[in-house]
Amino acid sequence: MAHELYTRTNQKIYFAGLALENWRRAEEKGAMNAPGLIQAEREASLFHLYGALLGLCHEIAGYYRLPEANAPRPELLLVPPVQGASTSPELAELIELAEHSETWLAKLLKAYSVLFEPPRTPAKAK
Repeated sequence: MAHELYTRTNQKIYFAGLALENWRRAEEKGAMNAPGLIQAEREASLFHLYGALLGLCHEIAGYYRLPEANAPRPELLLVPPVQGASTSPELAELIELAEHSETWLAKLLKAYSVLFEPPRTPAKAK
């Protein structure tokens, strides 16, 4: 059972829940280092949610024996199929969610990608 694809997905969801709980506690405490703790737990939450998404994609691709079953990033699986190719209903739903910027999935992918951008100085109003 420990080597099933869904095991990693469940584990990442559990870890994301722990990070979210720690984030909530950091906001409530209002300690001197609260901004740093909040940012750290936010990033940990995004990391584990992204990992859960990757795990879900691996589950789907593994079930349907897709050639991309070992993709290192979910974005590699969340692309529309080439014309004439078919995809699983589950993957088609995720692809549709990823294509619309207002959905939870598109927001998760965007927030995760922003983690790798350098910090920027906020623009000042003139």
